[in-house]
Amino acid sequence: MSIFSFFNKTDKTGKDSIVSSTELGEVSDTNPSETEDVTLALSISESWEISKEQEYVLKFLSNDLPPLQPNQLSLAGIDIEADPYTDDWNVQAFFRSSLDRPITMEKAELVLQDADKKTIASQEFDLSELGSIPPLSNRPWIFKFKKDALQVSEIPAAGWSLAFNVQSLVPHAVDLDASWEEALTDKQKSGLAELVKKLPELKPQELNITGFQTRFSEDGNLAVSVFIRNGYSKQIELEKLPLEILDATGSSIVKGSFNLDPLVVKANTTKPWTFIFPKETLQVSDPDLSRWTARIPQ
Repeated sequence: MSIFSFFNKTDKTGKDSIVSSTELGEVSDTNPSETEDVTLALSISESWEISKEQEYVLKFLSNDLPPLQPNQLSLAGIDIEADPYTDDWNVQAFFRSSLDRPITMEKAELVLQDADKKTIASQEFDLSELGSIPPLSNRPWIFKFKKDALQVSEIPAAGWSLAFNVQSLVPHAVDLDASWEEALTDKQKSGLAELVKKLPELKPQELNITGFQTRFSEDGNLAVSVFIRNGYSKQIELEKLPLEILDATGSSIVKGSFNLDPLVVKANTTKPWTFIFPKETLQVSDPDLSRWTARIPQ
């Protein structure tokens, strides 16, 4: 792979960032109380074509990395080079695993931090491109941060680190408010979780409103239940939410703006919530709700 022409010197300007595999939902047969150091070996895929000189540099860098504890994942920053044509940053690093079995990663947000732990770039990467990472190994890789993901113009000289946004690796989950947690049965909670699983995948940094239930009260008020879906890597707090309901014909039947207290939706979660539209705000007395849409009005 030609990208490994970047690994052309043995100097290391970056630092290591480490997470426990249990933080990512991984399970291992290794006793978690074991704390002995684990030395990792260089892992180079058979499909990669690299020169002997590059292999020597990679082995030197790999051997110079500190050992890990069992069941850890690490990103060891090596160096950063700017692309002179695009101004993207090519971040050279090792993906390190002290797990006792192979691991294949999926999409995850990675965060680039300076020596003061200040975030200077963040971007989602498809880590499956690294392939299957063997047990107890260091795999070199180039993480290309696009220019528009960079928050600074100067490459840090030393002490920077590349880290996992752990929340982005945790499977998307339902975030039930305490009132819902108490009111719903286990079967109803499972039903909501199944509904959320069937929804289209959220894009990074996307906030989405998806309706799932409507009902009229005896006094004619319309109760609309929606999923508030948070694709951000941090929690959001909603203090006010404008909402519009469209019926099966695509016509607007009601609009309203709701003050919230605020409503907190945790990172990478979906929160169900119910909004009540008073009878007098309905624009149609008998709307066709066989199909309907909830949206934030323009």
